[in-house]
Amino acid sequence: MNASPPPTSFWQQVWQRRQWAIAVLAILGIALHLCLRFAVHAEPSTFNLPLWITLAVGGIPLILELLDKVIHLEFGADLLAGISIVASAILGEYLAGAIVVLMLSGGEALESLAVGRASAVLQALAKRLPAVAHRQNGDQLEDVAVDAIKIDDVLVILPHEVCPVDGVVIAGHSVMDESYLTGEPYMMSKTPGVSVMSGAVNGDGALTIKAERQAIDSRYAKIMEVMQKAEQQRPRMRRLADQLGAFYTPLALLVAGIAWYASGDATRFLAVIVVATPCPLLIAIPVAIIGSISLAAQMGIIVRIPAALEGIDRCRTVIFDKTGTLTYGAPRIYQQWNADDAEAMETLALVASLERYSKHPLAEAIQQEAEAAEIATYEVAKVNERPGEGMRGIVHGREVWVTSRKLLLQRDPSATLPEQQGGLECVILVDGKLAAVYFFRDAPRREGKRFIDHLGPQHHIEKLMLVTGDRESEAKFLAEQVGITEVHFNQTPEEKLELVRRETAAADTLFVGDGINDAPALATATVGVAFGQNSDVTTEAAAVVVLDSSLETVDKLLHIGRRMRRIALQSAIGGIAMSMLGMLIAAAGWLPPVAGAISQEVIDVVVVLNALRAAFPPHELTDYDK
Repeated sequence: MNASPPPTSFWQQVWQRRQWAIAVLAILGIALHLCLRFAVHAEPSTFNLPLWITLAVGGIPLILELLDKVIHLEFGADLLAGISIVASAILGEYLAGAIVVLMLSGGEALESLAVGRASAVLQALAKRLPAVAHRQNGDQLEDVAVDAIKIDDVLVILPHEVCPVDGVVIAGHSVMDESYLTGEPYMMSKTPGVSVMSGAVNGDGALTIKAERQAIDSRYAKIMEVMQKAEQQRPRMRRLADQLGAFYTPLALLVAGIAWYASGDATRFLAVIVVATPCPLLIAIPVAIIGSISLAAQMGIIVRIPAALEGIDRCRTVIFDKTGTLTYGAPRIYQQWNADDAEAMETLALVASLERYSKHPLAEAIQQEAEAAEIATYEVAKVNERPGEGMRGIVHGREVWVTSRKLLLQRDPSATLPEQQGGLECVILVDGKLAAVYFFRDAPRREGKRFIDHLGPQHHIEKLMLVTGDRESEAKFLAEQVGITEVHFNQTPEEKLELVRRETAAADTLFVGDGINDAPALATATVGVAFGQNSDVTTEAAAVVVLDSSLETVDKLLHIGRRMRRIALQSAIGGIAMSMLGMLIAAAGWLPPVAGAISQEVIDVVVVLNALRAAFPPHELTDYDK
């Protein structure tokens, strides 16, 4: 399929491996230096040799990379760290320089790993679609490559297999799970004449279909294509350290330059730079992030992209998918129409008894309704469920037929039925007479409205949106239940992607979804949050995965992100303030380089201890009435 993910280029792989190699070299160099110095008591020329190698092999490429940033006028925290490497080498503070090399290379390696995982989304998509299809050739089945399928080929989809191409059923009866593709929570019945989509998972029955599109033109391939475009245009979050470093780095250089110019002593420049080494930015902020990731994991939240914790508190627009996020992802009876209200419980008992023998998508919902009402079921005889005709049976001596509005009106055009509503429905006849109509919807989560209502006052969310592939009636029904006014329905993955891209250009966005059809939007939003682990594709595309599919856990995530940012800012700004005080003292000539390095280490210990608070849970992590 032409939508398959492009392989990572050779030079990209070399670049990523280089970063990891420098980080490993720095670790080995520091460890060997400490061993030679304190365990072997070697001469300085010997125990410093591993550090010299680290600075030469690891430091020089990093410095060249930082020089390129200077040319492009990019002044981040890592630029000052590069200057610190040079200053440390000149001052003979080789261990400090090697530690800075480790911080820089390790950070870049982890960042490249996160970026590199983007291709894993496309690989997960490609793996989900079968490579081989069963094509009918006379009375025989032959296995052929999916790419070799032509329009009008007759294919057989065995139970529990994934549909390889878009087509139409010509024989067989089954149900298919299309929720990852359409966003609708129902297992869809498949009978002759009904369309099937590539990527849908077949149920217990075999289906014979006729291909209507080639694999490269099928729905699943289009989703892969959209996902690939989304990954290529994924927004880059501006890191907190870069934001602070953008003003701190020029300020530190300015103070160091003035000190050198005013005194005529280059040592003062070096002293200021050593004191100014941005360890509060390069160490304290990552410590706060790692601590918050650990805290999130305790709450059932997997943070895949650490930058998401930095950005989530800045999100001002929240976009929800419907199915499985604001709803439970399973249909329930929300309304019953009965021809005779006195017979309502008896009718439900008859239907629930019959549906025990059905694989219909709504059978479980009917049985659950009967269980909730504590209704006893009856013995069933002569069960018959022909494709396209509904289900018949003799229950407790009475003939029960569960069918559709369309089939009933074909049989009896004069039948009087209640007005059709959104969602799904089934029509029940008992002894040949219309007895009831059951209406089904995907039930909203109980805490949904309270959660939505608190987002504005407590989290400064300015815009709430519901974006779904469901029909208008379903989408608007849910929006009214939870209190969302802006609703977009019948949305394809392409349309979701464009909408999220447009909103993200206007303000930072948080997108919450759970299906393959949400993957492009999850990748494009400022922060993408996936519910559950139903799909490798979804969890790979998202920055954060909420394992228990709970809105309460999403609220905890919002608080963890806000708390992490507050602690990180306290540590970074506090450390910068102390460093600036040290810079002024060094500029005045009262703090030599060695003493400046020791002072910086003390500052580092203080800010790191403060940053470690992020790993410990506060008394409460939610702020709405559940």
